[in-house]
Amino acid sequence: MRMKFEEKFELLKNHSKLPKHIGLIMDGNGRWAKGKGLPRVAGHNEGVNSVQEIVEACGELGVEVLTIYTFSEENWKRPSWEVATLMQLLVTTINKQIERLMRQNVRIRTLGRLDKLPEITQRAMRSAVKRTEQNTGLILNVALSYGGRQEITEAVKSLARKVRVGELDPETIDADSVSQLMETAGQPEPDLIIRTGGENRISNFLLWQIAYAEICFTPTAWPDFRKPQLIQALLDYVQRERRYGMVSEQIQAKTALQQTDG
Repeated sequence: MRMKFEEKFELLKNHSKLPKHIGLIMDGNGRWAKGKGLPRVAGHNEGVNSVQEIVEACGELGVEVLTIYTFSEENWKRPSWEVATLMQLLVTTINKQIERLMRQNVRIRTLGRLDKLPEITQRAMRSAVKRTEQNTGLILNVALSYGGRQEITEAVKSLARKVRVGELDPETIDADSVSQLMETAGQPEPDLIIRTGGENRISNFLLWQIAYAEICFTPTAWPDFRKPQLIQALLDYVQRERRYGMVSEQIQAKTALQQTDG
């Protein structure tokens, strides 16, 4: 017998294998609108409703961190009118949703070059970060003017400066040294990356952090990606075996040992 949506949701709620950190590449807004004979902005507007629903679901399920790829460094190449529309939509959305996010105990953080955004957008995002900084629920990372390569480059520059002035021995640099300079430092690394819209690529998103993340590519356009689609992606995820370079027998032995110690 097929499980109902509510049963699937309860099964996943605080599931032992639920991802701590989910990354979302929200793609397909423009194609969704075009397919309906609507202007591209209609897709972006409808996509806001998907964000609202997914944020709510992640908070209810017990996900610790959700990172949404809102505007990439490469998105500046889009037509100026579309960029301006997206920037205004960000302001409108955050101002409209802030009270809801407060009730949901969501803490907002930003990733990327916030200083490249229009001043009004910067003010809205900084205000949201400040307003929610004491919240203790879901961390919502909003990636704006963000690029994974750019983030790694800045980390390398920081390490190089410390080496140059004698504050750091280059032989002591390891993966942890770099991780501590990522904008997500202190957060669990992404367990699951979901890309909507039918494209099968990462597009410069959290390149350092997703070394061992599971990937879910779905043809569903972002405006149509809601709670049922998220639940299905998570049901698929919790059935996967994450081996981190090991073999199944090693993972099973490690799990058995942890259960014994518990």
